[in-house]
Amino acid sequence: MEERKESAGSAESNAGRPEELGVSMELEDKSTEAVETIQAELEETKDKYLRLYADFENYRKKMQRDKEDLIKYANESMIYELLPVIDNLEMALRHTSEGDPEAVQSLKQGVENTLREMIRTLEKHGVRVIETLDKPFDPAYHHAMSQVERSDMESNTVVEEFRKGYLYKEKVLRPSLVAVSKKQ
Repeated sequence: MEERKESAGSAESNAGRPEELGVSMELEDKSTEAVETIQAELEETKDKYLRLYADFENYRKKMQRDKEDLIKYANESMIYELLPVIDNLEMALRHTSEGDPEAVQSLKQGVENTLREMIRTLEKHGVRVIETLDKPFDPAYHHAMSQVERSDMESNTVVEEFRKGYLYKEKVLRPSLVAVSKKQ
């Protein structure tokens, strides 16, 4: 009888195993499905990333081309506005070839008009003349070429301008060449 109990006991223990196997197979199937789902999501995410990266690279290249074009053609509008200045100078030169006194007066007037137009165009784009005469000497804006003894002026005052200086917006484009006073 003891043998029967052992075989009955072993049958009972074997009976638990197929249930365990069924549960573990079920868990294994769920794990496989979960892994496949995660792998599919990973592939989808990777595909989205690669597309986004490609879009970003295309955008970066386009921005670089646009920046290069902007730098390359930045002065286009100013140059276009300076073309009438060239036209006026050419017209003034044509008038001087005639050789009569009226032509000289016409040339003078043409050059004056051209100068005014050139200054107007430069001012429109942020270029200004540095005011110098009777102003205190400032090495940030003026370059002293000489000193002149003057009893009627304060020391370090600009008394003569040899060449005009210009500001571009707030930056010194070219300093003025000046003569500065000093007391006798």
